[in-house]
Amino acid sequence: MQRSQRVLACLILALPVWAAEFSGQRAYDHTKALVAFGPRPSGTPAIKKAQDYISAQLKAAGWQVVEDVFTAKTPAGPVVMKNIIARRTGLSGKSVAVSGHYDTKRFPFPFVGANDGGSSAGLLLEMATALKSVPLKNDVYLVFFDGEEAVKDWTATDSLYGSRHLADKWYADGTLSRMTALINVDMIGDRDLHVVKEEYSSDVLRSVLWQVASQLGQAKHFDGAALPIEDDHVPFLRKGVRALDLIDFDYGPDHAWWHTKLDTMDKLSAASLQSVGSVVLETLKRLEP
Repeated sequence: MQRSQRVLACLILALPVWAAEFSGQRAYDHTKALVAFGPRPSGTPAIKKAQDYISAQLKAAGWQVVEDVFTAKTPAGPVVMKNIIARRTGLSGKSVAVSGHYDTKRFPFPFVGANDGGSSAGLLLEMATALKSVPLKNDVYLVFFDGEEAVKDWTATDSLYGSRHLADKWYADGTLSRMTALINVDMIGDRDLHVVKEEYSSDVLRSVLWQVASQLGQAKHFDGAALPIEDDHVPFLRKGVRALDLIDFDYGPDHAWWHTKLDTMDKLSAASLQSVGSVVLETLKRLEP
């Protein structure tokens, strides 16, 4: 072996190796635990239980946890909300984020939001476990947004409370200037999973992730229609961040389970969470410098 070949081999061996494995079953179990708290609208006792559970799980996995508390002006009056932000530090000076919401919409019936609010939080909690021992180049943020849902009717000011607040905060303190990508997940536990091509999202980031999905044999779950959907990625897009939304917006026959009492754990599968989680994890690896 020539000297140059030996040096290259040594450098390759010295590179950090991602030994991360994502468990769809653990993500499902986290989702089930959160759903057991019942309906979890912002500012309620039930969401406080969810917040305690999320923070405890993140700390147990060794992540730095920041609870970003703010008071939102809503049609129902001021509501105290809390984004939960977990961070692991890398070496590059750049960062990536994976985000999703954990609140559920207010309804007069018992809406437990297994898929809409539960699945995204469950996936993020398992992401914390999958990444806890991985040597990172980029800083990684796992962001649990409060207040994604409208308190009454969806408008520009009655929706996305947590993501609008954090995008403003991170823009002001310079965090966004170091962020190379944000991947948001929402409603990704559907047992009949078909993630849409969300049209507001970054084309470049979508291309990378869809390529990963194909290479991992998951393209059949990333074959939904092309739709523009306002979600927690939009406030970051508006501030120049390359952001992508992963969402299955065809939930049940004719979308009949969305925002109804039928959004329960029996409609979800660990296999769907496994599909999305494994693709996101590999995409994070591809985004490293």
